[in-house]
Amino acid sequence: MIRDYTFKSVDKNFKTGTAESVKLPSKLAGISVDTVRFRCGSLTRYGAELKEFHLNVGVTVHPCIERVMLIRQNMGSNWSSIYYSNYDLSGYQLVSPILGLLAYNADQDSNSSNSSINPFQLGIVSGDKPLTIDFTNATKLNEGTPLCASFEGDGRMTVAKASENSPFVCVAKRNGHFGMVVVDSEVDEYNKKPIAQWKVAVGSTIGAALGAFLLGLLLVAMLVRVKKRSRMVEMERRAYEEEALQVSMVGHVRAPTASGTRTTPTLEHEYINSHLN
Repeated sequence: MIRDYTFKSVDKNFKTGTAESVKLPSKLAGISVDTVRFRCGSLTRYGAELKEFHLNVGVTVHPCIERVMLIRQNMGSNWSSIYYSNYDLSGYQLVSPILGLLAYNADQDSNSSNSSINPFQLGIVSGDKPLTIDFTNATKLNEGTPLCASFEGDGRMTVAKASENSPFVCVAKRNGHFGMVVVDSEVDEYNKKPIAQWKVAVGSTIGAALGAFLLGLLLVAMLVRVKKRSRMVEMERRAYEEEALQVSMVGHVRAPTASGTRTTPTLEHEYINSHLN
């Protein structure tokens, strides 16, 4: 998208080696773009400089066509935050906007009736000296040691130390997108990946609900056990009382009566008569 706006906005006859700013639509507000055109051979012999990017002598362009258009992108703070979702930045925090350097062919299509440019992407590879990216004026650092992050097209991110000459200058072997990061203080302290707040909230809620459920089951089990024990004690008490003293109706009155015995008592006069006979 940025490439298309760049090719549409610049003057096709703009001077080689002179950088121009690109006007982007409001939906891309916050992104700044600059472009410059070189001849492939001149770029290799003399190198080039475009804003924060410095291409040393000996850089090569693949494929090396006659004219090369360099596009420098500053994604700004808002658009740079997208890289958190597209790359694994666990343990790191961006302290600069993402800066990108892309290269396209700037030759006009001879097969086209209107001699328009059919852009396709090119690769830039450093020679003996690497490409450098100066983040001195783009880095907002309160604490920590800045590190250089390179964002590859396949979703990988590599982190390396900054240049020995300056803590805010990064070096690279090829063009691409770059940024400065610091080690997240919390991750450095606890040596583990940060956990998203929503994951903590969900985990805490599930844990609390499970704990309340288990506590409820324990209370119910205790109540059932106590109730069962009380019922057994009551049944034993009633059985003992009924066996020891039965209740009978005497007229209209309930009166306790002793239970029957196995040996029936014998009256005294019955005992005497039986022996006399």
